[in-house]
Amino acid sequence: MKAHPVDTISVEVAAAEAAQLGEAPVWDHAASRLVWVDIAGRLVHFYDPLSRADTCVAVPETPGVAIPRQAGGLVLAAGHGFGFLDQDQRFEEVAQIPQRQVLARMNDGNCDSAGRFWAGTAGLNEEPQAGALYRLDPDLTVTRVLDHVGESNGIDWSPDDRIMYYVDSLERRVDAFDFDLSTGVISNRRPFVVIDEGEAVPDGLTVDADGGVWVAVWGGSQLRRFAPDGSLDRVIRLPTRQITSCAFGGPDLEDLYVTSAREGLSPEVLLQEPDAGSVFVCKPGVRGRPQRTFAG
Repeated sequence: MKAHPVDTISVEVAAAEAAQLGEAPVWDHAASRLVWVDIAGRLVHFYDPLSRADTCVAVPETPGVAIPRQAGGLVLAAGHGFGFLDQDQRFEEVAQIPQRQVLARMNDGNCDSAGRFWAGTAGLNEEPQAGALYRLDPDLTVTRVLDHVGESNGIDWSPDDRIMYYVDSLERRVDAFDFDLSTGVISNRRPFVVIDEGEAVPDGLTVDADGGVWVAVWGGSQLRRFAPDGSLDRVIRLPTRQITSCAFGGPDLEDLYVTSAREGLSPEVLLQEPDAGSVFVCKPGVRGRPQRTFAG
């Protein structure tokens, strides 16, 4: 990768929660809070930036991501399927994915502008091509959209909804698809960005209001922003190596929240990176877009 100047933007700890596998931050505009998950801890977290309080609720399955529903509460990709977490924090499984010879768990996901929920899977032991990408429609129909996925991760759309960006971490690649919003059909898969540098791999991502694609680099202590043509635009350094995902939040969507993980780090590394597992926040000078909600 061509060298690029590292941004000197200030990064702060928002929630010092020491998550084992913090992931999938999502801004819940109606509640003015950040929703994120600790996959390994089976926890859904709620961070209030005004009080700086972070609360959480335990769920019976490993949550990959939690997205607000138009009907209230959250929809989760969790365990081996999808479920609802209602406003009283009760969990109900509503759909399962078909299991194959190699077991896989739900991982990251997102909603498109039509209110469909997209989420993928990863093999429980990182088996190659054991995962898939699924779409949960508002009528709770589950469709397998992609097969032979290594580790399904970040997903988001261009501001005009014509391109879907998608991460398969084991392939170390962010891909782009043509996207038909009216039907939810994807086509013309092609590489957008390859991140293949030692232990550094792409994880979660978000697209800002200008179409810039922000990618969390696991093993790289970085966020990278790519222009729509795939060229590297900015690099933001974080104080720990296992950066998992990012999302814009706050009343004007000017705050960029970043999740991280401490799972698998040695005691020596944790001494050097005491904020591993925290949620970080910075103001990169661009705005995000409102989070789409699940229509079911």
